[in-house]
Amino acid sequence: MTVIVFVAAFWLLHHEFSTMNFRDVADSFRSIPLSSLLLAVALTIANYGVMIGYDAIAVRLVGHRVTAGQIATTSLLSYAVTNSLGTLLGGTPVRFRLYSAWGLSTTEVIRLIYYISIAFWIGLVTLGGILFVAAPFEIPARLGLPLATSRPLGFLMLTISAVFLLSCALRRHPVHLLGINLQPPPLRFGLAQVAVSAVDFLLASATLYVLLPPNADIGFLSFVAIFILAIVVAMLSHVPGGVGVLELVLVTILPKSSNSLIASLLAFRIIYYLLPLLTAIISVGVATLLRHQDRASEIAAIGLRWTRIVAPRIMTGAVFVCGMVLLISGSLPVAAGRLPLIRSMLPLSVVEVSHFIGSVAGAMLLVLSRGLYRRIDAAWGLTVVLLAVGVVVSLAKGFDYEEATILLLVLLALIPCRQHYFRRGRLLAASFDFNWILAVTLSLGMLIWLILFSFRHVDYNDQLWWSFAYHGDAPRALRGFVGAAVVLAVVGVTQLLHPAPAAPGLPSEDEIREADAIVKSQGATYGNLALLGDKRFIFSEDRRAFVMFGCEGRSWIAMGDPVGPDDAADDAAWKFREACDVAGVWPVFYQVAERSLSRYIDMGLSMLKLGEEARVRLADFSLDSRASRDLRRTNKKALEEGLRFEIVPPSRIDEIMPRLKEISDAWLGEKSTAEKGFSLGTFRESYLRRCDIALIIRNDQPIAFANLWQGTEKHELSIDLMRYSPAAPRSVMEYMFIQLMLWGREQGYEWFNLGMAPLSGIEAHRLASLWNRASSLIFRHGEHFYNFQGLRNYKSKFNPEWTPKYLASPGGLASAQILANVSILISGGVRRLFRR
Repeated sequence: MTVIVFVAAFWLLHHEFSTMNFRDVADSFRSIPLSSLLLAVALTIANYGVMIGYDAIAVRLVGHRVTAGQIATTSLLSYAVTNSLGTLLGGTPVRFRLYSAWGLSTTEVIRLIYYISIAFWIGLVTLGGILFVAAPFEIPARLGLPLATSRPLGFLMLTISAVFLLSCALRRHPVHLLGINLQPPPLRFGLAQVAVSAVDFLLASATLYVLLPPNADIGFLSFVAIFILAIVVAMLSHVPGGVGVLELVLVTILPKSSNSLIASLLAFRIIYYLLPLLTAIISVGVATLLRHQDRASEIAAIGLRWTRIVAPRIMTGAVFVCGMVLLISGSLPVAAGRLPLIRSMLPLSVVEVSHFIGSVAGAMLLVLSRGLYRRIDAAWGLTVVLLAVGVVVSLAKGFDYEEATILLLVLLALIPCRQHYFRRGRLLAASFDFNWILAVTLSLGMLIWLILFSFRHVDYNDQLWWSFAYHGDAPRALRGFVGAAVVLAVVGVTQLLHPAPAAPGLPSEDEIREADAIVKSQGATYGNLALLGDKRFIFSEDRRAFVMFGCEGRSWIAMGDPVGPDDAADDAAWKFREACDVAGVWPVFYQVAERSLSRYIDMGLSMLKLGEEARVRLADFSLDSRASRDLRRTNKKALEEGLRFEIVPPSRIDEIMPRLKEISDAWLGEKSTAEKGFSLGTFRESYLRRCDIALIIRNDQPIAFANLWQGTEKHELSIDLMRYSPAAPRSVMEYMFIQLMLWGREQGYEWFNLGMAPLSGIEAHRLASLWNRASSLIFRHGEHFYNFQGLRNYKSKFNPEWTPKYLASPGGLASAQILANVSILISGGVRRLFRR
């Protein structure tokens, strides 16, 4: 749909510009008064300052303490990226990562973004509604909107605004709309949101208004009304930055469209969109350089944390923009005033070669921006080289010092960011997702339109391709576009011809030993599931981390976060994502930690909360406290029944293996169930021989057992496979947990992990999604299918600390099938899924 809107917008623009000439537009651009340009810059600075208010109000509503500097940093960087690049490469992940770094939970960040969106739209409909009614204007039929005048739309917008403000004043419970719970903020915050948003739109409108030609013949408030309609249409189109759509609405509705108006719109794009993005890029580069050189003051050093968080994404967008700058420059005629200088100083061959190289380099930068997004080290090196080449050819093809300055600034900002690009993946790995392909497609479409508009006076013939002259702008533009298109076509064909690999096979013994060494170096214990041998592995490039996963249906499902150090874990996660892209399956990460969510947000995945994991701080665990009265009673009763606890090392496991097998078979038979898998251990002798075994013994005979997972540096202790004899006392496993925690405390372990309680901690609160409300309902009323509340209550006996666990997946309509695939994989098949 986005592509259709984009193509339609540029086709209509081509029709509107049919009587205009590129040279006249360029002359009009150069004739804009310096005072107007400086005033537009000042208004832009003021506007971005006002935008901080969106975040400040949202932070207050969320109720989490964040400093003013952190709010300002997050807001300015997010809007600099979002306004310029839209949602395809936009700033929502920037805001998510920064606020997560400032200490907000995932739920708090989602609520904050919700409040910001509400503020934006409610201010727009309020101001727009007032102006559409008070200063109505006709809407041309060729825009295809179902209205002839703005007044009906104004009344509708005022109605929405009134309902919102009344809800803020009167309603104390969520509003249910399309399966979503929407909770209006208190009235004073609602009014503040309206005020901030209204001032935002007034300043944005004023930035363009001061750039309009003197003959525009329109009042400020009337212009603001038209500008707001243009913003609404551009937002609904989903075209990045509203490119083409915003211009179309303004050119169509404003009373006098001319070359000067087009020049004003171009100046507005540069000042309001490109200039803030360049400022963000320079800020990232300078801050990163200061951190490298350790010259920052203590206060500044605190603020420099954000460079590590947002630099890769901002640089990705910056390099994409640089590629577009080179391609656009290659599609436009040389400035007329510079042609004599070019003739006198540069040979024709240099001009022609530089022009062609510039276009090819621009296309290559579009490709490399995706490599930077994936943190590939080779992408950083090649981008540095191509930006340097771009600076040289920009000057050599026509003394385009403006273009060279932009490229140079990005180059200087990118060089200090070397540390962020550590992966050794392949540049042409098949990982070009839909959003990136859409962005490139729209860019090429814009270039085609730009060439047609710039050289509409040139009659096409075959000789153009072989015409070489200083004034041969049209032939150079054609050759440059073809060169860029060939680069992108080669990349595309390479992806299509790249064989789609089959899913990796189950690991060999050598790979399991390699994974075992990594698991033993980690504080967290969940990596021991890799030792079952039922999961496939994808290792990081340096083989210091791995993803363990299973395949079910169209899903490749990773168990937990990648196992290994953070930098290598990022690499392993991206390699897994890329392997899924190549195979044409959904990448799914099951039971990932909250602290890792930014990794999956960067991959474009959505989050669903699965439940909460219980961990007991062993230093605080004691049977002597009042809260442990029930546990003390259980322990005393077990001792009276003659139970004792023992840890058996791997060297002695073969002695007790037959008894363990006997207990396991009896337990499965009593439960009338089969072995599960994937996220749960199964009885495999090779697996059990790798672990210490905890035993509960009565009359010198084991009656219950569990295998131990032990994290490095005694960070965490946990168990996996738990089985007991039907003849064992009912409280035998509770006694097992008590003794394990006491033993772990004596051994110096920090935590005991009790595992996840599914669907627990998922609140059906005022901002809850349909998933949250359904999960909460199942948790409270689904005891017939699974003892959700009972499991939570059982683990709560040990006074644990609860931390959320999530499912990271593509989301959308695929979520239901993905959840079904996960369930089938854990159950070991469709038939076993419905067995108790």
